Amino acid sequence: MSGKRKKILLGFVVLVGAVLLAAPTLLRAIPPRYAARWLPAPLLEIASPKQEVAILPTVVQPLDASSLLGEPTPLAAPVIELILPTPTQASGAEAVVVPTAVPPTATPSPVPTATAVPIPEAARLEGVQHQFQEWNNCGPATLAMTLSYFDLFLTQSDTAAVLKPNPEDRNVSPNEMAAYVNENTPYQAIHRVNGRVEMLKQFVANGIPVIVEIGIDPPGEFRWLGWYGHYLLVVAYDDANEQFFVYDSWFGTSDVPLENADRNGRNLTYADVETYWPQFNRSYIAVYQPEQAETVARIVGEDLDDTIMWEKSLQQAQSEAAADPGNAFYWFNLGTSYNAVGEY
Repeated sequence: MSGKRKKILLGFVVLVGAVLLAAPTLLRAIPPRYAARWLPAPLLEIASPKQEVAILPTVVQPLDASSLLGEPTPLAAPVIELILPTPTQASGAEAVVVPTAVPPTATPSPVPTATAVPIPEAARLEGVQHQFQEWNNCGPATLAMTLSYFDLFLTQSDTAAVLKPNPEDRNVSPNEMAAYVNENTPYQAIHRVNGRVEMLKQFVANGIPVIVEIGIDPPGEFRWLGWYGHYLLVVAYDDANEQFFVYDSWFGTSDVPLENADRNGRNLTYADVETYWPQFNRSYIAVYQPEQAETVARIVGEDLDDTIMWEKSLQQAQSEAAADPGNAFYWFNLGTSYNAVGEY
């Protein structure tokens, strides 16, 4: 072999060796969303290695968790009401409305319970524009969809620029979404926990879009992906069929995944809500016009007070964890509620 060929071969070997040595570093530099989508399993294991803990923390003696449950206080049964909203609405919610006075401030404040009037058996928010989300973008996409109800047309890129300027940010919290509305739009939003099915219906019946933070088991061919946390926009309800209709930034506006086969919304039964919504402590975001502040205050009621809301959340979590101690979500809600009321 000539000297020239030996140099070429040696150079090739050195190049291959350098690539192999640098491969793990190069693979780990690939953003996770692209690695998960495009890399085969062997390379994905290099790009996203499993985290191993070399030294485990000291194990403490387990405590009797039943002491956390206390004596749950019976929760009052919710009263279903039609709140008397202001005459201005952005779109045609199918609820009968009667005007009320506009409060001097857009910030909701506790007010007396409105006169109880049965809400309609079905109601729908019209005019919402659906958007399919980009990678890990259900929060920005769902919020953009929600604002379209008020004829404020933003893309998920517009909302994400504020909510998650780092595209690799995997989560946007409900508080961040509410703050976006309050600080960047002419509308108002409020985030609360420990909501109720009846409350969601009241919002829709009064022309107020509401986002729920909820667990999902992906449908159909996507079920293998397993459980996910997700945001869903409630656009309608139907008591006759005991179901909500939701706009889903991941799976669309119909029960055919990834297809907007119709505009009614994906079916979410009341039973599904009772199963999956507690996995996020029944968290919700109501988005409304300033003149709807009094209506929102009456729907939310005493839960506008953080102390009262978290005390009720604690009671709910104690009751549910005692009834179903094998449900880890109930215990998580219990710990979250204890922390919120300052009992550590």
